Amino acid sequence: MLGTVLLLLALAEPVCPSPENAASRRAEALKRLLEVFGMEDPPAPPAHVKQPPQYMVDLFNTVANADGVTKNPDILEGNTVRSFLDKTHGEKMRFLFILSSVAKNEKILTAELHLFRLWPRATNGPKRHHFCQVSVYQVLEKREPEAPGGKKLLAARLVSLQGSGWEVFAITQAVRDWMEDESSNQGLLVTVQGLSGSPLDPPPLQFASGGDHHESKKPMLAPAMANGIGSSFLADLQPQAPVLPAKPAVPRLSRLRSTRSLDRLQPCQRHPLSVDFEEIGWSGWIISPRGYNAYHCKGSCPFPLGENMRPTNHATVQSIINALKLSEGVSSPCCVPDKLYSINLLYFDDDENVVLKQYDDMVAGSCGCH
Repeated sequence: MLGTVLLLLALAEPVCPSPENAASRRAEALKRLLEVFGMEDPPAPPAHVKQPPQYMVDLFNTVANADGVTKNPDILEGNTVRSFLDKTHGEKMRFLFILSSVAKNEKILTAELHLFRLWPRATNGPKRHHFCQVSVYQVLEKREPEAPGGKKLLAARLVSLQGSGWEVFAITQAVRDWMEDESSNQGLLVTVQGLSGSPLDPPPLQFASGGDHHESKKPMLAPAMANGIGSSFLADLQPQAPVLPAKPAVPRLSRLRSTRSLDRLQPCQRHPLSVDFEEIGWSGWIISPRGYNAYHCKGSCPFPLGENMRPTNHATVQSIINALKLSEGVSSPCCVPDKLYSINLLYFDDDENVVLKQYDDMVAGSCGCH
């Protein structure tokens, strides 16, 4: 639960902490927890109830289990996928995506434009073609994109005139250009042409726009990127968790001694450590998961170390030296995680864009004596 997580992030508290100290320690613990997730402040929850793009929900379910633990580590290119919805408010075949929430330390690896292809319009007479050519351009001159030098071709391919569904176009270079120079972001232009390359008016194929269609069909930009968020913050988060008394009548020191004595009798093993985002107060902006089990390692590493303790060679030697008292000040090996798994968060950022981010080394997969 939340109390367990916050205690792991804080120093041992006094026997009778004041309300002011408790509030201060909670705030400090939550601040440190935000650092683990690469944030200075928690994003504000969306002002209105919003549904995340289905693509992002499907991507989360493909990458992670329901508790967020990674099940397919090779799916994501990089550790972050952001989604941006079109800001042109329904302008036909012109699209604009505001990328201000992308951090400067995030390197763009790939970027995709997702457009929902509507059912084709009914036409008079027999259909002469089953396909048309769709081209995506980076707009260089906002007022005159059709002028020479007014646009740059990013992607083009034949698209079926039958049925409806999502069409995805790679536009990585345009997004990289926009990240280098924000003022160069003049949006995208999409054209529909016949097989001969001639314009079709009216075009038999149309895509859902941001203002006229259901939110689940809105045009979306989805760049995948890499940043430095990983396990680097975890090295600072290693203070021993204090043990709280189960009943106020039990003296704290005797309770600590009896618990530690019991721990020394138990072999090194993995124990539950629940992280509940709703209890922390983060459920307003985190979409999935609602929480996860981080687990923690606890127990003794007695001599002789068996294979079930998963000892390293170094731990085995240290255990022998400790048992034979061959050197002063050498303790027995410690029970620590020897396998760590990543988790994934699907959440709203400050601009109400939906982000999928993967965090390394967040779940203790197994424990061993090291």
